[in-house]
Amino acid sequence: MTQDFTTDSRQMLGRLRAVMAEDAAGQTRLDQITRLIAEEMRIEVCSIYLFRDAETLELCATEGLNADSVHHTRLRMGEGLVGRVARTGKVINTDDAPGTRGFRYMPETGEEAYSSFMGVPIQRLGEKLGVLVVQSRSARSFSDEEVYAVEVVAMVLAEMAELGVFVGEGAALSARHQQPVLLRGATAQEGTARGHVWLHEPRVVVTNPFADDPDRERERLNEAVEELRVGVDRMLSVASNGDKEQLEVLESYRMFANSKGWMRRMEADIDRGLSAEAAVEKEQSTARARLGQAADAYLRDRLHDLDDLSNRLLRILTGQGNETGAEMPPDPILIARNIGPAELLDYGRSLKGIVLEEGAVGSHATIVARALAIPLVINASGVLNEALNGDPILVDGDQGVAHLRPDDTVIAAFRDKMAMQAKAQERYTSIRDKPAETLCGQTISLTMNAGLMADLPSLEGSGADGVGLFRTELQFLVRSQMPKRAELSELYGRVMDAAKGRRVVFRTLDIGSDKVLPYMKPTDEPNPALGWRAIRVGLDKPGVMRMQLQALIRGAAGRPLSIMFPFVAQRDEFDAGRREMDKALSRERILGHPIPEDIKIGAMLETPSLAYAPDQFYRDVDFLSIGGNDLKQFFFAADRENERVRRRYDTLNVSFLTFLQSIVERCLATGTPLSFCGEDAGRPIEAACLAAIGLRNLSMRPASIGPVKSILRRTDLNELRAVIDAAGVRGEQSVRTPVMEYLREKL
Repeated sequence: MTQDFTTDSRQMLGRLRAVMAEDAAGQTRLDQITRLIAEEMRIEVCSIYLFRDAETLELCATEGLNADSVHHTRLRMGEGLVGRVARTGKVINTDDAPGTRGFRYMPETGEEAYSSFMGVPIQRLGEKLGVLVVQSRSARSFSDEEVYAVEVVAMVLAEMAELGVFVGEGAALSARHQQPVLLRGATAQEGTARGHVWLHEPRVVVTNPFADDPDRERERLNEAVEELRVGVDRMLSVASNGDKEQLEVLESYRMFANSKGWMRRMEADIDRGLSAEAAVEKEQSTARARLGQAADAYLRDRLHDLDDLSNRLLRILTGQGNETGAEMPPDPILIARNIGPAELLDYGRSLKGIVLEEGAVGSHATIVARALAIPLVINASGVLNEALNGDPILVDGDQGVAHLRPDDTVIAAFRDKMAMQAKAQERYTSIRDKPAETLCGQTISLTMNAGLMADLPSLEGSGADGVGLFRTELQFLVRSQMPKRAELSELYGRVMDAAKGRRVVFRTLDIGSDKVLPYMKPTDEPNPALGWRAIRVGLDKPGVMRMQLQALIRGAAGRPLSIMFPFVAQRDEFDAGRREMDKALSRERILGHPIPEDIKIGAMLETPSLAYAPDQFYRDVDFLSIGGNDLKQFFFAADRENERVRRRYDTLNVSFLTFLQSIVERCLATGTPLSFCGEDAGRPIEAACLAAIGLRNLSMRPASIGPVKSILRRTDLNELRAVIDAAGVRGEQSVRTPVMEYLREKL
């Protein structure tokens, strides 16, 4: 029975292939396909529903239902049995359609006569394209073999839709990858960019899902899988002394590559008439539908492993490697699932923008994108399925959205926005060399954050007073092995040369949490943000800290040097760090190296505990820098990597501003220089409020200095402080609304 059905299935695919080969319009092809499936399965009804937009399914072809309902019957996602199949990505097979939960009667189709219903999703690699439905008058459940056959046909339809064979008349039959798409994500780096798509990993396209010779296709599949297994084993042998996380990923690869069930399912698809490539992609799509909705993070990670492995196998089978011959456009917007810092640095400033399917606001890629001032949108679900090399795209990092293949209206609005920003930049340029002096006579020092040599040209152009934070960890993160002391000292020296006498504050190595060095063994911690990181790592690994401190001393070459330790939670950590600095200075004197003429040792205040350190600490430390990003997440107990909560807590919350003000007052009482470093320092409204409560040094990304200076020069801090205080007296939770009203009136 199974063998007979398999032969019939291959016959159905053979007829389907002939239909696809005909020179016909898209609608004609769809009509022929529904007729063909109904005949081969000996049933009364076969219908194809395709998505008209992201939420609406349209009946595009049918054999057996009322022909007048084609292109008129529409369902919302989740509506009726067809909508349920589309929403869940799962097959519905019932012998009593009217009695099945979710059934919706559509009188215009005339389907009330049909009891049996089977709906199969038409999807490709997680992208939902439509639903293929078969129905019959007799009350029966369709067999497993019939379900499987329809799934194979649905997969072929998805591949054909990808290739555009259904383009033709009919509103729901527009060409794939030609319609405008709005992709919503999250902001990781602000800014706007207009350009064309450049895929970090080009799509693998299965050009022929059919096969005439199953034996040859099985042979091709087995040869490709063997090549894949050898490659995975080779990677494992190279990484045998690597970190635990990398080994676990490769072990998962080997497990999948050697899975007998995986091979058995793909070979069964080949026996039914699919090519080896199509069989791999069908299994990949099925796994995506099954695991993509899993709540378990481990299962979702395994889905990524299987995705990557399947793509490697497809590249072997198709010969479509990363080098496709495509040329990078002059205005590239990089599209990727995720990307490492070293890979991103390879692209450098040639990129106009970046859109990632995944990503995190604190990831290595985000750190590099901020350093390069490249607009970055993360968590843009669906971008990999939608984007093709060369597609026009607009990236709005301010709103966390991207417009793929935008229409003229969106382009015009975006052009106006960019023109307004350019005009504002002209205004900022006109005040570049002027001080950030407020209307009440206070001068605020505005410094920039940096982490790469590529940042330093911005020091002159932005009008920054200096570098308030130089992130030294980027030089460690982008390498495959620990950098040498000589390399680091040369870099630090070039940074100080580029600063041309302006102050540079070097933050010592801040690793751990979301910043794990590729050559260090990662720690398995339940909450890395509160774990072994920053100065805690440095004090536990003093050899690395001493090497870096020596490199900083040598890089200074006798010039003044400012260093601060990150994530200091209590006084003894700072004292221990200072003792390491004393040891490094003693060693450099013995070796005859020049000692900085002036050394300032500071700390980053990123934990509430340090705000309550003894007064003696405040007198001993040479300066403090509030690390706003970490301090805010610990103050509100809101993980800034968690999109569900991070936006719920406002910097202009009265409680947080009161807390910051208490730090300002302690520093004033002890004479401790204080600055604020973080994303909020670069937001004009927040920056004005920080200045109003007494902060006189703000450090931010270079592009923010102009907007912040502009608002400060037009603000009376005494008046703004009165607005903030009045909101607190009224018992308001946040001062944002009254502050915005005041600034709108005054500016």
